[in-house]
Amino acid sequence: MAGRRRAKRDAAAAGTQPDAPAAARVRMTGTERRQQLLNVARALFAEKGYDGTSVEEIARRANVSKPVVYEHFGGKEGVYAVVVDREARAILDRMVSSLHADHPRAMLEQAANALLGYVDESHEGFRILVRDSPVASSTGTFSTLLNDIASQVEDIFGEEFSARGYDGKLAPLYAQALVGMVALTGQWWLDAHKPKRDEVVAHLVNLAWNGLSNLEHKPKLRVTD
Repeated sequence: MAGRRRAKRDAAAAGTQPDAPAAARVRMTGTERRQQLLNVARALFAEKGYDGTSVEEIARRANVSKPVVYEHFGGKEGVYAVVVDREARAILDRMVSSLHADHPRAMLEQAANALLGYVDESHEGFRILVRDSPVASSTGTFSTLLNDIASQVEDIFGEEFSARGYDGKLAPLYAQALVGMVALTGQWWLDAHKPKRDEVVAHLVNLAWNGLSNLEHKPKLRVTD
């Protein structure tokens, strides 16, 4: 009895409770647990990068044991690859689905707005994608993803070039230049947080559409969602 009273006094002095029960582990289905682990890992990879994240920390934040992470993904490499693939598919699907206007300038606005929209609304995912990928994934690195996006834009450019009498063989060059410009601006804007997205898109389109020699002083978007 005296020993228990002493333990309580020591615990009170330390600001803790003796023999406090551990946090209850939430029972989930396999699918729910996998999604939970992906959400936790995604936040950690965005915050600390691949090298700064450990299986131990993923498990701790998810309130599970390390074997649970290994069971679902085989290790840190596995969960990282799934996170990267999901983010890559999300941004690529967003870009492709946005290109539906019937005028090339409007499509340019839609493409730039789609990419910056992903940066704005999924900044954790974008931070993960722009880091150098340390493990192989089915989608690959961010540069590979940009090539995939550029190939979609290239098809549109090719049609427009042919219709306007330009050399269609140059479409890949312009597609790479456009996508690269928007992507690098997105990386800068992720940390700058200003100006507002529509204003950034308007200036990007202004540069891409008018060129430096014909820049509009106060560009405005011509299409809205």
